[in-house]
Amino acid sequence: MSILSTNDSLGSWSARSIVSTMFPLLIVLSIIVLAAGITLDRAEALLEQYRVLAIMVPTMVGLGGNLGAILSSRLSSRLHLGVATFDVRDTGLWANIAAILALAVTVFTVLAIGAYLLGVAFGIAIALPTLLFIALVSGISTAVIAIVCSFGATYASYRLGVDPDDLTIPIVTNVVDVFGMLIFIGVSWLVLGL
Repeated sequence: MSILSTNDSLGSWSARSIVSTMFPLLIVLSIIVLAAGITLDRAEALLEQYRVLAIMVPTMVGLGGNLGAILSSRLSSRLHLGVATFDVRDTGLWANIAAILALAVTVFTVLAIGAYLLGVAFGIAIALPTLLFIALVSGISTAVIAIVCSFGATYASYRLGVDPDDLTIPIVTNVVDVFGMLIFIGVSWLVLGL
């Protein structure tokens, strides 16, 4: 069952409406990202000892947010087209989830291999199996958070009557970026025994 017909509309296209919706949200998200930055500062010793991890941090954080943005965009498009159901029997939703997880496995594997090769080139390498483990555990965990956050933000925006195009991507990218970084640092700490 579709929850929104093609004749229905969410939110408003007026600049005033978009700004009044987004401004308080962006303030809250800025505070969350500030807290994440402070946490990253506390991981300075780890990143100095294993400098190849410092190479991975920006890409790891960016990829997680991008995965969430991709799924949010697809869910938002389905909602606007009137084909979104949020039903566990919807094969289209499961196909999107499978695509995000497959993409996560691919890009985080490439990230680990790329970081390893850069580490070898600069003499700061960590063993490839260790980097693969850190990247895949962190990356897949981040992808799962991106999936949950994307569904939650899209459904909440629908229930609140706010256009998901205005709301979901800023929420998902910021939240997933923060959790992606925290998970990456936490997994690295556990694997490297610090």
